[in-house]
Amino acid sequence: MKTSRPVAASLAVAGYIIMIVPILFVVATAFTGGRTLRFPPEGFSLQWFEAALNYDPFISALLSSLQLALIATVLALLIGVPVTLAIHRGRLPGKGLVEGLFLSPLIVPELVVGLALYQQLMIGLRLDNFPVLLIGHTVLMLPYAVRVTGASLALADPGIEEAARGLGASPLRAFFSVTLPLLRPGIFSAGLLSFVTSFNNVPLSLLLQSRDFRTLPVTMLDYVQQSYDPMVAATSTIILAGTVVIAVIAERTVGFARIFGGINR
Repeated sequence: MKTSRPVAASLAVAGYIIMIVPILFVVATAFTGGRTLRFPPEGFSLQWFEAALNYDPFISALLSSLQLALIATVLALLIGVPVTLAIHRGRLPGKGLVEGLFLSPLIVPELVVGLALYQQLMIGLRLDNFPVLLIGHTVLMLPYAVRVTGASLALADPGIEEAARGLGASPLRAFFSVTLPLLRPGIFSAGLLSFVTSFNNVPLSLLLQSRDFRTLPVTMLDYVQQSYDPMVAATSTIILAGTVVIAVIAERTVGFARIFGGINR
């Protein structure tokens, strides 16, 4: 065991370097005073942050991404929480099969999911782009809703719910008075994780979005193909800062380590 720890530590450090260093390059480039994406940056300037905040296609796409991510997250929680309760507390036949079905979007490639939705719903049923895109994002968020809330429920003592029922509480009152408060940290964590994942999604959005409704990551991808200035780096830095703020708030209010610690139990 002693000989494996230095190797594991070295691999961990290498992994952090591989993940963090490219991000630092992007952040440093966002503050450049030059006109192109270059490292090291040419001077220091906030001009590209101002340009990003005043670029109408990015602002419009940002509002679209926020709308899509918020609705998809709410739908995923409305579906995922009852499914979690049925799996962990109900007498649902084939619980393992049902749970595996709801976790399958983590395994199936997003392009495959998007192509299936495109063929069956947009071509077959002639649905508009936005409903199909919303369905796709909701499907991709279901594993987070089921898995994270399931971990929170697994950490809860079922005896508390049984005690509430034994004291005369109705099933509905026991749910809102006991079960829901126990699930609240998991629901909060699943909601944040789903929102961030949906907001940053590219493959599914790239395949299903329309000209009238475009998400921010895809709009940024299109911009990079046409221009090589640092405005995309500045936009990416703003998104990164927002994600970090959300993660810090979640850690201070809920504690991801406590919630995600029950996933592998």
